[in-house]
Amino acid sequence: MSERLERGLGVLRAEMDKKVMSFFSSCVRCGVCAESCLFYTETNDPRYTPIYKTEPMRKLWMNEYSFWGKLKSALGISESLTEADLADWEELVYDGCSMCGRCSMVCPLGVDISMVIFKVKHALAVAGFSPEGLVGATQRAVDIGSPMGITMTTVNAMIKHVEEDTGLKIPMDVEGAEYMALLSSNEIALYPEYLESLAKIFDHAGISWTLSSDAFEATNSGLQIGNKKIAGQLVQRVVDGAEKLKVKTVISPECGHAYTALRWEGPNFIGKAYPFRVVHILELLDELTTKGILKTTGIETDRLTFHDPCSIVRRGGIQSQPRNLLAPITENFVEMTDHGSMNWCCGGGGGVSSNERAEALKLTVFNRKKSQIEELEVDAVVTACSNCRMVMEDGLESNELDIPVLGLTEMIAEHLAPKTAG
Repeated sequence: MSERLERGLGVLRAEMDKKVMSFFSSCVRCGVCAESCLFYTETNDPRYTPIYKTEPMRKLWMNEYSFWGKLKSALGISESLTEADLADWEELVYDGCSMCGRCSMVCPLGVDISMVIFKVKHALAVAGFSPEGLVGATQRAVDIGSPMGITMTTVNAMIKHVEEDTGLKIPMDVEGAEYMALLSSNEIALYPEYLESLAKIFDHAGISWTLSSDAFEATNSGLQIGNKKIAGQLVQRVVDGAEKLKVKTVISPECGHAYTALRWEGPNFIGKAYPFRVVHILELLDELTTKGILKTTGIETDRLTFHDPCSIVRRGGIQSQPRNLLAPITENFVEMTDHGSMNWCCGGGGGVSSNERAEALKLTVFNRKKSQIEELEVDAVVTACSNCRMVMEDGLESNELDIPVLGLTEMIAEHLAPKTAG
């Protein structure tokens, strides 16, 4: 047995808990999950059936943990996992799965398929079976602090422009601030208006906030590639930055997997609870609006819809907040046919957008989102994830559709009511 295969099998065995074994025992291979997955519906390729992507782990379960598998092993007729199996499934789980979790929502037996797929990704990552693009992004995140290789020099340059444009000071490394805001690489490189929006909103609300030079990056490439050790290392970087500044709350930006990694998986990755609260920016904006601290004015007359980012809405539960924020400033808002917790993925989550090899497949599966948008005949799409925004902009441009994609935080900043004296 090769060292790579041994490492991969070691992870799969370590991840083979009672929950996973019960899932495999329960699955009747009904195929309902297939119709919930855009990688299957848009390609009609049965290899992209969600439960099939768990096959390496199911095969190990069958061979080593089930009655019939143990019997076959005793008789010398079992079919063992090979290095070729891991190589074959590497393409399926990295190119053909955005970890959106829609399959887990529809399984009639409650099998959390996306969770099992993540365990398979963990084994593949440790064994060295991962796309080159994701490996590079993850290494840059560890070595430099950002998957795109962005340094504080770049962040400082962006801050300078934002301060010049707004006349507002961007606080950096302020000890004792109430909030510490995080940024994703996409927001720094592609959507600097997000930071500008934060500055305007927080100035309007009169709240204490800061950025951290030690922990400005929210994106967690460890989660995307499936390496729990690296995911924990990147989470710990944020924790250390927040503890150093003694903040009460860390704000996750408009980035789906950053939110999942920090809010839900982070304490598990590092093995301890946080001494601070974690909120998504939409949660905070909704809280401030509900308390009357954040006030908006003006109405958007364009026909708008909202794309629900999978990690934020379906997996994170932030469903009412974006609609609460949009309601006072829109008069022609329409919902997609499938929206909220059952919305369709943009196709670029789970690291797919960082995987150059998957580019053609990503554009193919975007047809599902394109159909959702086209049938509404909207003037623009609003969302709250910079990765979704980037993927949808690319997909719409590739399909020659001139439909803007807007960030919700940016929209709220544009509708801030004038501050009153006193």
